[in-house]
Amino acid sequence: MKKTQYWLVKSEPFKYSWEKFNQDGRTFWDGVRNYQARNNLREMKEGDLVLFYHSNEGKNVVGIAKVVREFYQDPTTDDTNWVVVDLSPVEALKNPVSLEQIKAEPSLADISLVRQGRLSVMPLKAEEFDKILEMGS
Repeated sequence: MKKTQYWLVKSEPFKYSWEKFNQDGRTFWDGVRNYQARNNLREMKEGDLVLFYHSNEGKNVVGIAKVVREFYQDPTTDDTNWVVVDLSPVEALKNPVSLEQIKAEPSLADISLVRQGRLSVMPLKAEEFDKILEMGS
C-alpha cells in the first residue's frame, strides 16, 4: 500500500481563497512558475493530503485538501515545463493556524514555510502535518 505524502500549498486569498475552493469542489493547481515548487507538484500522488495556506493576507493554514489527480500539463500555458495537479477540499480547520504560531512551534522550525518563504508548494513530514492539524483543532 502506498504511503500518504503530505504537502502545503499557498494561495493568495484574493486570487483563490479556501471559500472559493469549497464552492468549486475541485480545482487544478495552476500558476506555479518555480522549478522547486513544480518538482513538488510532480511528486504528488492521488490521495496525498495537502494543507491549504492563505498567503499575503491572513497568513494562515485554513484547511485540508487532497490530491485527486496527479500532475499533467498546465492548461493555462503552452510551456510544457509547467504542470498542475487537481485538488479537492476535505475540511476546514476549526481554528486557522497562523504563520506566527507555526514559527513559534519548535517542532516546525525546519518546514519550508519557515525556511523558504517564497516557495508555493512544499512537502511536509507526517508529524509536521499532524502538529499543524493539532494546532488548528
